[in-house]
Amino acid sequence: MTNQPAPSGTAGASGRRLARHRLLWPAATLLALLLGNLAFHHDFFAVRVRDGHLYGSLVDILRFGAPLVLVALGMTLVIATRGIDLSVGSTVAIAGALACGHLSTAAHPGSVATMLTGVALALGVALVLGLANGFLVSGLGVQPIVATLILMVAGRGVAQLITDGQIITVTSAPYKMIGGGYWLAFPFAVLLAAVLVVLTAVLTRRSALGMLIEAVGGNPAASRLAGIRAGGLLALVYVFSALCAAVAGLMISSNVSSADGNNAGLWIELDAILAVVLGGTALTGGRFSLGGTVLGALIIQTLSTTVYTLGVPPETTLVFKAFVVIAVCLVQSPAFRAKIMRRRGAPRSHTPAGATPQQQEVRA
Repeated sequence: MTNQPAPSGTAGASGRRLARHRLLWPAATLLALLLGNLAFHHDFFAVRVRDGHLYGSLVDILRFGAPLVLVALGMTLVIATRGIDLSVGSTVAIAGALACGHLSTAAHPGSVATMLTGVALALGVALVLGLANGFLVSGLGVQPIVATLILMVAGRGVAQLITDGQIITVTSAPYKMIGGGYWLAFPFAVLLAAVLVVLTAVLTRRSALGMLIEAVGGNPAASRLAGIRAGGLLALVYVFSALCAAVAGLMISSNVSSADGNNAGLWIELDAILAVVLGGTALTGGRFSLGGTVLGALIIQTLSTTVYTLGVPPETTLVFKAFVVIAVCLVQSPAFRAKIMRRRGAPRSHTPAGATPQQQEVRA
């Protein structure tokens, strides 16, 4: 009797079940953090309408978490190829500095055309930075952590050169819309981040692009033998990561109407990597989860909100966040949960590993 291959519908259903299982723990962690805030502030879930705009703690989490969602979105595809991008923080600072620098020297800083020119300039430079990272990694074979570390250090200096070491302040209503404006009562930054996440999901899950990225990250040798051009894909993901970081930089500088080459996007690369890991994507490459990444970014932003809600002293904020992150990672770890369950369960049997079934029955 020959074995019949499983129907494709069965494989698709099992894949969907696996994806839902991967999202279970990040979703549960986010819900626990939200409920913990509700225990201290009973109006934490309250959403109010003021001047036609939505306000509330939940809205703030989404609005302030939008830049991190975008940076983590690009980081997800980079990590899926077994890479890492440490330069996103510098790209955030460069993009904001370029856009604000252009607005501050323009004859008509409040015009839409001037704002679009500044945005195009920032995105164009980010495209070049992403291509440089991709060339170092795929063209010259430089280790991703080394290649992007170069731009992480040099890019921060470039951002400070653009701003001349000063904080550039701008007054442009169209530019303010990107990070601090509202559209249809919702924060425009949240809507923009949602659109980019949906477009990325469509491109990677409704086409072969996502499968090719996972193939390159899961088994580079096999993907090369299968005829996949890994070099082009590697360059593509680093360009995408830089563009996502640039949009995040525009959001951050727009929200505060200024550009700070020294502090803008500082250490956001670490938060992005953590968001990707919390979302269920392994640093070893291969399968990735965009939905998990979004949940991971919201977990980190909710944790920051929780720190302020609980009134944690500023000098112990990072330590508090570190302990919470360690606890979340342990809860999400299958190996850790298995060890806890074994300790709570029945004692192990002392039957020798090589015993026959009859000997095991006698021992029982």
